[in-house]
Amino acid sequence: MTRITENSSPTDELEIVFDDDDQRDNEGQQEDAIAQALRRLATRAMGLTGADIERVVREARLKARREQRRLIYADIESGIRGHRPQVPYDVRWRYAIHESGHAVVHYALRLGSIKGLTIDTKDGGHNALTFATNTPDTVDWYERVLAMLLAGRAAELVVLKTVSAGSGGAEQSDLARATRIALDMEQALGFGGRYPLLYLEHKDPTAILSRDAELAKRVHQRLEFAQARATEVIFEHRAAFDRLVRGLFDAKALDGDAVMDILSFTS
Repeated sequence: MTRITENSSPTDELEIVFDDDDQRDNEGQQEDAIAQALRRLATRAMGLTGADIERVVREARLKARREQRRLIYADIESGIRGHRPQVPYDVRWRYAIHESGHAVVHYALRLGSIKGLTIDTKDGGHNALTFATNTPDTVDWYERVLAMLLAGRAAELVVLKTVSAGSGGAEQSDLARATRIALDMEQALGFGGRYPLLYLEHKDPTAILSRDAELAKRVHQRLEFAQARATEVIFEHRAAFDRLVRGLFDAKALDGDAVMDILSFTS
């Protein structure tokens, strides 16, 4: 058994303390435990601002000092959860489906690594996905990225037969990001269906798509293709998807290792 405690050194840092005396000299094991604990906390804290996290740590330290004991992992985790509103069962289930869709398609299409997933935030689910930097930025790569961005919406349709507004509604939403990429493919990246050799800069996707119905149609067709591809991937990996949905729903947050354990086990 391990626990995180507050070090009495001037740096006031957190460290892992092993209850088993035989483990105390195992520095490698301690370092692994520290890294795992910090990853779990980082996953729990997804969606919080720096000020939120600072407040959580400060309140956890004050609580531990009032109780005349050291700061432990549970204090910080409890503090993070204490800043989360209660989410109804059906909403949390939809969040789990949505984020699991992104993760499964990201994994299946080999876009990069998964650092964590959470549905335990005040504004819905979040994912931490990274993209491989050693792959050519071909049309195939961009189409895979589009499929991943639309995978949350696709997953909702697969399981619930309806979609929420969670994919859109904001400048950094899934639909907004996918629309910008699809528009770039048509206008600026050399993949356009009409004038592939032209570089046509645009600063306002809404304005240009509203004025050009033919361009909007081609962009939308790319998005339709991407959503269909995401749906196909989810069906192909349905066992992994279902396990991840259940695991994320139950835990509310999963770090990258936990996600990969689920996906690798069923792949």
